[in-house]
Amino acid sequence: MKTNPVRTVREGDHNLAGWSVNLLGALLLALGASSPAAGLPPLSHSLTATAAKNPAPALNLRDLDGQPHDLAALKGKVVLVNFWATWCPPCRREMPSMERLAQKLRGDNFVVLAVDVGEDADTVHAFSSRMETPPSFPILLDPHGRTMQAWGVAGLPTTYLIDRQGRIVAGAIGGREFDHPEIERAVRDLLKRD
Repeated sequence: MKTNPVRTVREGDHNLAGWSVNLLGALLLALGASSPAAGLPPLSHSLTATAAKNPAPALNLRDLDGQPHDLAALKGKVVLVNFWATWCPPCRREMPSMERLAQKLRGDNFVVLAVDVGEDADTVHAFSSRMETPPSFPILLDPHGRTMQAWGVAGLPTTYLIDRQGRIVAGAIGGREFDHPEIERAVRDLLKRD
């Protein structure tokens, strides 16, 4: 049986081109150099209030520098707890807005804790070093996902807003534009309460 050498080369070129495009896309994604949210849905700008304001589960984790952080020690402050991972596109997209909110409310008894799930410090350091503005808030490591399980997190990103008494008052699953006026207003309202 005779094969057409021209057709074989073209098919090979097509396969090679497809493989090259996939490799380039993977490299760009790994380096964080994706097009500005092309084709992705917009980030939401709301949190859902919880009916029962239950105490937040324990959260006692180490940050990228090995320093311990305990949510219980933050009573009296409003805390935004965000579960995320570097491989999660909406997690990466929302991180800059979380930093902008943290900067806006700096010194107002407001704390952001970003809990990276299932990754090591080197992976998270590599990601944050490529950000235009690296996070100023603590990035905590939950390498085995135990804290994520204790909090009942079903997907990434998941965010909880904790009041001054240590109770969960709102939450969200999916990416958020944290410095949107609606979310900022919700945080400022909590900051005004005792």
